[in-house]
Amino acid sequence: MHNKHMKSSLTLILSCLIMFIVSCSSIPTQDQNKSNIKLKLNIETSNKNKEIIIESLLKENILFSINFDANNSYLLKDAVLNSNMKYFCKSFIDEQREIVESAVFNEKGNDDKRILIIYSDKYINSVSSLKSKHPKELYHLVSNKNFENNIKKILHVNQSIERYSQISNLDKSLEIQHNPRVRKDISKIYFLTDYDLGKTIVPIFKNYALGINFYSTSELFHDATDIKKLADFEGTSIPLSSDIFKKIINKKNITNIQSEFEILMINDFLEIEKINQNNINKRRVLLETGYTKIQKNKCIDRSLPIWKIDMNNLILQT
Repeated sequence: MHNKHMKSSLTLILSCLIMFIVSCSSIPTQDQNKSNIKLKLNIETSNKNKEIIIESLLKENILFSINFDANNSYLLKDAVLNSNMKYFCKSFIDEQREIVESAVFNEKGNDDKRILIIYSDKYINSVSSLKSKHPKELYHLVSNKNFENNIKKILHVNQSIERYSQISNLDKSLEIQHNPRVRKDISKIYFLTDYDLGKTIVPIFKNYALGINFYSTSELFHDATDIKKLADFEGTSIPLSSDIFKKIINKKNITNIQSEFEILMINDFLEIEKINQNNINKRRVLLETGYTKIQKNKCIDRSLPIWKIDMNNLILQT
């Protein structure tokens, strides 16, 4: 019987903790005497986020109290990555898009070449906004059928193959080596798609579009259940530091990368709350997403760098 209780799930334990905190309003950590940091939270949020908050705070050396049922409390939306969290200027996803789209569209270099935007149905509204800002670029909606043939048409690979066939038919005794050529008027490819589609089409584009730079946000691999699956997107530039992935790479049995990012975002929010509530004088803070500046009465912009996915380097550094 004792062993059965020892095997209680983390979810059940946290559910009990949530009920206990709501009723008693205060829980100190075991090492509260070692720290003067205190935290009081009134938050309305989903059970998923409640578990993340409690699990995070239980690891801290602070005294904290939480009320999940208080009136006029802060609403932390379930979709953490797409919500404008307290203290931050933009959502995590909006900030990524702003940074990556600046790199894609504002740093064009050769004006004779164009940007190719590859997107799925989910991102039609986002692409409509891009079309109004950048009408001269190339936009292609990719469906879930005939991936390779569609990509060949987009890159004009099929035209190269047809020319090769015509030349070969002129004299079949000739042995001509042929590597299909892609169109020369594209400088960058920007992917707006989720993992299910991205894991299939990005490797195909990589196979043909040699020498063309790829860009995306982390939405491209949110549903991946292992950091090592980023190998499908090797060489793609994303607006995130490799340090973020080092925090995840050794974790086993993660739900997906999105859930791990949600934990990091909530940890960032809790860190800023601790700083503000305890009047800690810090201008630069190391958050889970990297260093950031804190200025009084101003929202926080995350300092997200552009990182080109390099799995060998990531694994070696880890």
